[in-house]
Amino acid sequence: MLVPKITTLLNRSLTAKQLKQLHGFILVHGLDGLIIRHLITSQPNYSQTIAHYLQLILHHSNQPDVDSATSAMRYFCKHGGFHEAFSLYVGLQRSGVSPSTFAVASALKACARLGNRKGGIMIHGQVHRYGFCGDVYVETALVGVYVKLGDMETARKVFDEMSERNVVSWNSMMDGYLRSGSLSMAEVFFNGMPDKDVVSWNSMVSGYLRTGDMEKALRLFQEMPERNQTSWNAMISGYVECGKLDLARSFYNSMPQRNTISCITMIAGYSKCGDIVSARELFDEMGKKDHLLYNAMITCYTKNSRPKEALQLFDEMLQPNVNVQPDKMTLATVISACSQLGDLSFGSWIYKLYMNQMGITMDDHLCTALIDLYAKCGSIDEAFKLFHKLHKKDVVAYTAMILGCGINGKEQIAIKLFDEMMESKIRPNLVTFSGLLTALSHVGMVEESYHCFNSMKRYGLVPTPDHYSLMVEILGRAGRLEEAHNLIKSMPMQPHGGVWGALLLACSTHNDVELGEIAAKHCFELEADCSGYGSLLANIYAGVGRWEDAKRLRKSIHEKGLVKVPGSSWMDHVHE
Repeated sequence: MLVPKITTLLNRSLTAKQLKQLHGFILVHGLDGLIIRHLITSQPNYSQTIAHYLQLILHHSNQPDVDSATSAMRYFCKHGGFHEAFSLYVGLQRSGVSPSTFAVASALKACARLGNRKGGIMIHGQVHRYGFCGDVYVETALVGVYVKLGDMETARKVFDEMSERNVVSWNSMMDGYLRSGSLSMAEVFFNGMPDKDVVSWNSMVSGYLRTGDMEKALRLFQEMPERNQTSWNAMISGYVECGKLDLARSFYNSMPQRNTISCITMIAGYSKCGDIVSARELFDEMGKKDHLLYNAMITCYTKNSRPKEALQLFDEMLQPNVNVQPDKMTLATVISACSQLGDLSFGSWIYKLYMNQMGITMDDHLCTALIDLYAKCGSIDEAFKLFHKLHKKDVVAYTAMILGCGINGKEQIAIKLFDEMMESKIRPNLVTFSGLLTALSHVGMVEESYHCFNSMKRYGLVPTPDHYSLMVEILGRAGRLEEAHNLIKSMPMQPHGGVWGALLLACSTHNDVELGEIAAKHCFELEADCSGYGSLLANIYAGVGRWEDAKRLRKSIHEKGLVKVPGSSWMDHVHE
């Protein structure tokens, strides 16, 4: 009679004081398992508080209940608490209680997800000791551990020794071969499966997609006896990856039921090819939007140099009628948009006020975005404070600091950071070299710049027109104009206006008419509506006393109504 009464009370709405009194009563009568099962079954969502409470109850229990511990382990595994699940299993072992097959299977699942090789091997030994070798769930979990650890040889051995196999066992092996890049072995398992479920078909379709074999993936997709959202999303993602946006959109439009992942995949595809309008159309079509969908669209704006729209969308998230809670990824992307605008005030508001108000803790990704903002806006000291707080400094963090120092005249610091980066065995990227060349250009270190430029190939990087533009600028400042011209002529790609513009600017500084006319000719062809190039050539004519030519050119610019592109900084956009 006691258990039904307590169960009835637990199902009522109780105050914290009443719940504590009831808990005390339960502990006195040794009914810990009852409250554990109630907590697990009555909570629709995972709660850190409930998780902690479960651990406390089990930790202080005088007689560990295997069923209760197993229920708690399965609850933790279901909600991603793999460390907690494994700790509970270790606790059972220490108490001398023999685990159930479900407890062992849950512990193995936890080891697989954690990549805990030592724990997995230890439990494998216990499986034999407890006589669980014939249990399909335990053996399937064992296969899963070795698959996740990348040990396909042992996984295959366990699989071959299984007296009974289910579809999960087969799927696990097939997934392992796909992950290890053995498509042919995955095909053997797929074709040999006695029964296939939708996961089997999805795995094989995804395997073909990973290798770029869209034809086989499509054929298999069409053969599927049933499809779910994962099936459709896999095909959409495959077409997006190979740049076939029309086919991806066709699949998206044909989906019986779309979800957030479908829309995010399409937005990412449109973002990659710069089609912001189509991305926004899909975003607006979605009814209820979560933070992941907002993140995708804000990222699309930021990556396509549309920072104002990114900030407007962030503002929309915070409106009371929308009230979508941003996460760390949202904030990092928004701070990146602030960096593009040079909006230090709004970025600082997020860092110093909003994050504290919302209880959002700093991580390395968020910290790196802030480093980039402060460095580009000239607050190098603040950027360095954040840089030193990083748990792990990667290429993005170093590049942000090097570029920030480069554009703010801190050349020696930029060079020192690059050297430190090399000592840490961190591979630079294209932007790293842009920052370093910018720094070197300020101090006129021509030979060092050449060394830096040529060393890009060592890291498998191909210099872009922007890197050539920086080198032309460096050579131009040093008066080595012919050398700069030869560098342009050696370019493996078509130079853009910025490259020829850098040479024209150098010719203007050194009054080199012959090369100046060559550079200006190319500039006019590439950017005919920009008067700045004409003004520079006119200045060269005036500098060597060719007043009539200078007058004629300026008159031509005036008659054509060309507009000179003004110089600007990031800060100019803040008050627009």
